[in-house]
Amino acid sequence: MKIRTFDANGKLRAPVESPKVVKSDAEWRSQLTAEQFQVARGKGTERPFCGTLLDNKRAGVYSCVCCGLPLFESGSKFNSGTGWPSFFQPIAEENVVEESDRSHGMVRVEILCARCDCHLGHVFDDGPRPTGLRYCVNSESLVFTDIAEVGKLAEV
Repeated sequence: MKIRTFDANGKLRAPVESPKVVKSDAEWRSQLTAEQFQVARGKGTERPFCGTLLDNKRAGVYSCVCCGLPLFESGSKFNSGTGWPSFFQPIAEENVVEESDRSHGMVRVEILCARCDCHLGHVFDDGPRPTGLRYCVNSESLVFTDIAEVGKLAEV
């Protein structure tokens, strides 16, 4: 599969081949908190208006809590009023995959990290311009890196 990461200068690289990150539940549990595991690996949802990154207004990058793949930039974040961090586009189309989700008696589009299949949340078509999309993401599925530190994500 192809993904996009950052170089040491904090610039997004061209797509590169990367293997899937596959771990057992025991390995994920040892790496994640109980809440992170329940959301990221168990396809759960954190309570609205409770996520630690909901009100984050700092400039930077939101990456996968499981494998560190960069997923969203602060410049695409907006206040959707829904109670979850929302973005109008991913950092790179290659880094986020979509799957049909028919759970809870609804049909939705689930979003996952392309590299490790971490459950991020869902995407809806009620977002702002320029895409009209709302990537509704659980804070428990993300880690934030300040813009000054983005070059360190090159190691991922």
